[in-house]
Amino acid sequence: MTIQQKKPEAWEIKAAIPRAIRDASLAKVTPPLAGLPDTLPQSSQGLPKQILTPREFDLTENYSVTELLAKLHSKELSSEELTRAFLRRAAVAQSATNCLTDLLWEGAIERARYLDSLPAPLGPLHGLPISTKEHHGAKGGNETANASYVAYIGKFQGSTVSLDTLWDAGCVFFARTTQPQTIMHLETESNIYVGGESALIGMRGSVLGVGGDIGGSIRCPAAHCGIYGFKPSAHRLPIAGGTAHMAGRESILSTNGPMAADRDSLELFMKVMLDAEPWKLEPSIRVAPWTPYEFTRPLKIAVQWWDGVVKPHPPMIRALREVSEACKKAGMTVVDWECESLDHKKGWEILSSLYWPDGGKEVLGLLESAGEPILPLTNFIIKDQPTVKELTVTEMFKLCAEREAYRTSYARHWTSTGKQDGHEVDIILCPPSFGAATPHEQSRYWGYTSIWNLLDYPGVVFPVTKVDKEKDVKDFDYQPKNEEDKFVYDLYEPDLYHGCPISLQIIGRRHHDEKVLAALKEVERAMGKHKG
Repeated sequence: MTIQQKKPEAWEIKAAIPRAIRDASLAKVTPPLAGLPDTLPQSSQGLPKQILTPREFDLTENYSVTELLAKLHSKELSSEELTRAFLRRAAVAQSATNCLTDLLWEGAIERARYLDSLPAPLGPLHGLPISTKEHHGAKGGNETANASYVAYIGKFQGSTVSLDTLWDAGCVFFARTTQPQTIMHLETESNIYVGGESALIGMRGSVLGVGGDIGGSIRCPAAHCGIYGFKPSAHRLPIAGGTAHMAGRESILSTNGPMAADRDSLELFMKVMLDAEPWKLEPSIRVAPWTPYEFTRPLKIAVQWWDGVVKPHPPMIRALREVSEACKKAGMTVVDWECESLDHKKGWEILSSLYWPDGGKEVLGLLESAGEPILPLTNFIIKDQPTVKELTVTEMFKLCAEREAYRTSYARHWTSTGKQDGHEVDIILCPPSFGAATPHEQSRYWGYTSIWNLLDYPGVVFPVTKVDKEKDVKDFDYQPKNEEDKFVYDLYEPDLYHGCPISLQIIGRRHHDEKVLAALKEVERAMGKHKG
C-alpha cells in the first residue's frame, strides 16, 4: 500500500516558479561546487575554505572593500576574477542558508568584462561585486521581483535610483537576496524562500549589500550575523521604485542602507549615493551631501542597559559592559540612559499601529488572493498587536500627533543631558536586540531597533563578541517584569546560544547620520579595533 501524496495547492505550484529560476541560476556556477556535505554542520562558516580554490577563498575572505577597490582600480586584480570568486562563494552561502533569490551569473560576468576593458575606472565602485535584496530593484539580470509574496510572482521590477547610482559608480550586481513574508519579520522566512542579505554577507558571499529598515531589518539581521549595518535617517537615501506593499504610506517611513563586512564600507556607500545628488531624481530626498563628521573632544556616551520593557540576555549585558569600560579607559564620558520615564512600551503601541494604518488589509488581502498561508511571525506583527486596526482619517491624524509628541519628548530629554556640563550626549550605546539570534519563529520583540524607526534616529550595528556559556550564565533569581520580559527571559539557554555573534548599536539624533558613523570609528578605536 502506498501513501497517497498530497496534491500541491495552486499557491504551492506558483511558489515553485521563482525557486526554479533560482536553481537554474545556480546551475550556471562554473566549475560546479564540489565537496558540499550531505548534512550541514552546526556552523557553516568553514564551508567556503573547504569548497573554494585557495585563490577564491583569499579574495573573498581577507580583504576589505577599500582594499579590493584599490586592487581593482590599479588593475592588479580584474573585476571578472573577483566577480567569479564572489559568485561561487555566494553559491556556497546559498547551499547553507538559502539566502538567494537568484545568482546573476551571466550578467555579472558580462558587466565585469566590460569594466575590465575600460582604460580607466568608471567610478568609485569600479569592478566591485554588490548584492541587494530582491525587492529593492533589478539590474543586470532577472527583472522580476516578488518581495516574497506569491501574489507578486512574475511581477516586473526594473531598476531604481538606488541601483542606478551604484551602477553608474561602477559596481557589478551579482546576487539578489530574500526577504520575509510581508517584509516585516526579524527572521527571513516566507512561503517561497528563507535566508537573507545578512546571511550572505555573514558568510562573505558578498562584502557589501543594500538593505532596508522600517523596524530593524538592516540592524537586527546584521547583528545576528556579526556584520555591520547602517540605518540612515529617513529621506536621506532614495527608496522609491522597489516592490513592496502600502505605497504612499507616510505614517512610518522605511529607509535603505548599507550592510557590509567592514566598517569603512558603510561610509563609502553613503558617500557614493549622496555624491550622485539623488534629490534631483527623487524629490523626497533631503538636499544633504555626505559631510564626514570630526569630533573635537572625547565622546559623551549614554549606555542603555535596558529599554524599560525587556531585559537583555547576559551576553548582551556583558558586551555593553566591556565596550563602555573600553570607552571610559579611552577618556570618553560614559553615563546611563534611563528609559523607564521615556516609556518605550508606549512608543511601540504608537508604532505598531502606524505600521498598518489600514489594519493590515492590503497585505492580508495579497496573501488571501494567492491562497498563501499566513506565517506565525506575520500573525504576530499584525493580528497579535492590540493597537492594529483600520484607522479613520481622524484616528490617523490623532496617532500621527501622538507620534510627534513622543518625538518631541524624546528630543527634549536628549537635550537635557547637557544641563550639568554643557555637553549633551553624542550617542546612545545600546543593544540591537535582547540577545543573539533566536530559535525559529521566536523573534517576537522588536523594541531595541523599532523605537529608533519611530523616532527616525540613525543607527549603526557593529560586531563585538560571541556568546560564551561559561561567562554568560543565566540569572535564575531574576523575576521578569512583564509578559514580554518573561518570554525573552525564558528563551535564554547558554548552551543553545554558545558561539553566536553578539553586536551592539550606536544611535544618534535625527539627521546626525555622519556623526553616528564617526562615533563608531571612535568606539572601535577604543575597543582596539581599526587603529586608523
